[in-house]
Amino acid sequence: MTNQNTFKNWLEAFNLEHPLVIAGPCSAETEDQVLKIAHQLKNTDTSVMRAGIWKPRTKPGNFEGVGKIGLDWLKKAKAETGLKIATEVANKTHVDLALEADVDVLWIGARSTVSPFIVQDIADALKGTDKIVLVKNPVNPDLSLWLGAVERLHKADIPNLGVIHRGFSTYEKTRYRNNPEWQLAVDLQNEFPDLPLIVDPSHIAGRRDIIFDICQTALDLNYDGIMVETHHLPDEAWSDLAQQITPEALDQMTKVLKIRKEHSEANEFKNKLNTLRTKIDVIDHQIINQLGKRMKIADEIGTLKKKNNVAILQTKRWNEILDKMIKEGTENGLSEDFVTKFLKAIHQESIAHQHKVLTGDKK
Repeated sequence: MTNQNTFKNWLEAFNLEHPLVIAGPCSAETEDQVLKIAHQLKNTDTSVMRAGIWKPRTKPGNFEGVGKIGLDWLKKAKAETGLKIATEVANKTHVDLALEADVDVLWIGARSTVSPFIVQDIADALKGTDKIVLVKNPVNPDLSLWLGAVERLHKADIPNLGVIHRGFSTYEKTRYRNNPEWQLAVDLQNEFPDLPLIVDPSHIAGRRDIIFDICQTALDLNYDGIMVETHHLPDEAWSDLAQQITPEALDQMTKVLKIRKEHSEANEFKNKLNTLRTKIDVIDHQIINQLGKRMKIADEIGTLKKKNNVAILQTKRWNEILDKMIKEGTENGLSEDFVTKFLKAIHQESIAHQHKVLTGDKK
């Protein structure tokens, strides 16, 4: 992609002294519901009201949105409050109707991002628009697929682009509905620092009690905004009720969230930071060296197993190591999720080393 420096122009147009806040219900349910939430959001830091008009559901039979009529409710909310409005689009028909309703922000959902065919159809329908178009990360942690969707939109002469980080599906049960995989979003920032990055804590969390923590983590990582699902009666919402908060709770949250400075020119800060970073560099070097030594031992084990015709995977041994290391990691202030992922990566590399020994592959 080129012309990265133009991507944040639309953010500057909001003329905000804080990160962008997009908020509103998971789904537009009734006109009364949309308008009540809009008027409550008007008194918060919210600049854009979101609402799902078409709702892609995992299973058929669940509420799948009110459809076109919901756009009329959003238009009325915009007229009465001055808030900009946003909704998800998943095909050309959605795009045409949203543009006709003068929706200000359109986003492509995670299920759509996984399909280059769908993204291309949406890009063709939006070609040349000056609307803000945001791309949610694909369901699985695939950075190239995420950026590929942005690339298709950029090639369709859509200048006002951004991305939404909503977490990634996993078969393992964690404290999140969708694992944040923060490093992947950091990698995206490193590759395209001028591409606006917004966090969707509602879909990462799946429950309202950890939304604040996710928002704060995102701000600590220099995200440009948050998109939070809000409902005036969350427990009575027609979809995703557990992850929605009230506009009042949103208002309290945004007042408490801390916005970090990207840099500090204070000499004392820089000196202390450099000292701490040097310590981390030394430890990182030691970790890599120790891992290298560990893999050499894995090679020796592979040779021994080959000689005695023993299988690579020893499930009982692996489970014993995992249980012991999770306990030891917890005692050292490390989360079970981190220790598990770290050890699985090491285990996979050990298996790869032993496989090479057993097969004689020298690559």
